[in-house]
Amino acid sequence: MHRTSTTTRRRFGAATLALAGAAALWGAGPVHAQQAQQPQPAAAPAAWPTKPVRIITPFPVGGGPDGLARLVADKLSRKWGQPVVVENRPGGNGFIAIDAFKRGAKDGTDLIQLDNVHLAAYPSLFKKLPYDIDKDFDPILPMFRTYFFFTVPTNSKYQSVADLIADAKANPGKLNYGSWSVGNPVHLGSELFESMTGTQMEHVIYKETTQLYTSVATGELAFALGSSATAGPLYRAGKIKLLAVAAPKRTVGYENVPTVAESGGPAGFEVIGWNAIAAPKGLPPAVTDKIKRDVEEALAEPDAREKFVSFGYEPFPQTRDQFRQFIASESKRFGDVIRKANISLD
Repeated sequence: MHRTSTTTRRRFGAATLALAGAAALWGAGPVHAQQAQQPQPAAAPAAWPTKPVRIITPFPVGGGPDGLARLVADKLSRKWGQPVVVENRPGGNGFIAIDAFKRGAKDGTDLIQLDNVHLAAYPSLFKKLPYDIDKDFDPILPMFRTYFFFTVPTNSKYQSVADLIADAKANPGKLNYGSWSVGNPVHLGSELFESMTGTQMEHVIYKETTQLYTSVATGELAFALGSSATAGPLYRAGKIKLLAVAAPKRTVGYENVPTVAESGGPAGFEVIGWNAIAAPKGLPPAVTDKIKRDVEEALAEPDAREKFVSFGYEPFPQTRDQFRQFIASESKRFGDVIRKANISLD
């Protein structure tokens, strides 16, 4: 197993982090919808789409985002009377998928699945990106959100987040945590945790998430932030335990796991991942409204909600304006963390 590590010592003042994640991720308060009555959007052209539709995704086959995208694609295909296929283009920080999307059709028949890292973190992590958030994408809707847990070995001496903080303060620079890369929501969430608790810990990078959480189980790592999808299997197998969830309240299916605040950690500490569907810029509003409405209907069906539960996802309904404002808020929070921690991927 190849891995590298970096030790981080930095301070920054953001109160919450929405991860994420995959992938996202810092928790922002809800944006309230306009109270005034809004005019109803015009109906989409009856013939749209007139050809097959692609949902390009940077996520590999078999994962939670891929599984949910395929379920939605099947439902859209039946509703639209056209094939809707999911095309996996993993690797290259998501840039391979994004490049395919940028070179694709501009009529809405090429869509892309992205997460909070692509839409909110990368603009601060890279000095130069092969895409422009404002010019290349029209985010249509979030598909889901998921919160992250503090995972520790089953035999860990820590019984609470307060225990972890006390040990980290007593042994500065000696405790370690893991993630799968620099700049992912788990890494940035852990950086924020250091800042909010006044601690210093070592960041250990793993190539694979399976290796990461196996190292938690064996005690190589003091802890790692993990979602239900990534850490849940080992938790259910009794290999790791969950100290707390970085969420404003206890999550469905894990009602016995306290929040970070309930476990003696900093109030307001949240790590969240979210996933979205985006279209090319410049589509007629009737088409984007149709995509949003039909995807939301697909996500609301019982079998889709079963997928949510199995992957530890939550519905994340947002209006178009709310989602744009949410992404802007997420970008600012990510940017604050990244700049103050002096993190760069260039």
